[in-house]
Amino acid sequence: MINKSGKASTEVSLLEFPRHLDPRGNLAVIEEMEGVPFKIKRVHWIYDVPGGGLREGHCYRDNHELIIALSGSFDVVVTTPGGTSTYSLNRSYKGLYLPPMTWRELVNFSTNSVALVLSSEPYSDEDYVIDYEEYRKYVENGI
Repeated sequence: MINKSGKASTEVSLLEFPRHLDPRGNLAVIEEMEGVPFKIKRVHWIYDVPGGGLREGHCYRDNHELIIALSGSFDVVVTTPGGTSTYSLNRSYKGLYLPPMTWRELVNFSTNSVALVLSSEPYSDEDYVIDYEEYRKYVENGI
């Protein structure tokens, strides 16, 4: 979340969004800088991943992400200097916040799932680290 200096957290965290339950259908709410700990500059979604499929890993140097399973389910395998954890996303009112320099892989997609990704930065090829060994060297050297 947002710390006292007004900056986004440096910790991976599972966020739960406010919900409004209604017999006609439920509604979940995300508001910039309240439910999302950064200013949203890009939104994209991943869909039509074959059941059991995956999206290969990468991290960003500067970009913060919030990943939400809008439909279906998938796991996010997260690696930080503190170790590796797996988060199962399967509720549209929960999202996984990933600060910069967090290696992540999306795996185990259910059929017809949709992953929504909110980003703090516009797309930039230079921001991506797609080689795990390069990521590991960045982390080891404190870059």
